Amino acid sequence: MTTPDGAQAERTGLAWRRTALASAACTVLLLHAAAQRHWGGTVVPALLAAGTSALLAGIGMHRERALRAAEPGPPSRVLPAIVSLAVTATAASVLIFH
Repeated sequence: MTTPDGAQAERTGLAWRRTALASAACTVLLLHAAAQRHWGGTVVPALLAAGTSALLAGIGMHRERALRAAEPGPPSRVLPAIVSLAVTATAASVLIFH
């Protein structure tokens, strides 16, 4: 069974959007926690999480456009490494500052 043209790109785009939305929800929770603790150093994880959310959304748009191209190339090896580093830095900051 074959799928219609563009279905893979759409599924990939939707998956990236879900991931970015989940990251944005975590950012809101971290902002709420920082506000309850009178900001200070607890704002660092919230800022890193916001950056990670934006990065996820941007990479997701880039990947979806690449898949919709007539000749999609292989996925970048650098982008997953950058996202992994951003997620790891955010998680480490939560452990350090909370």
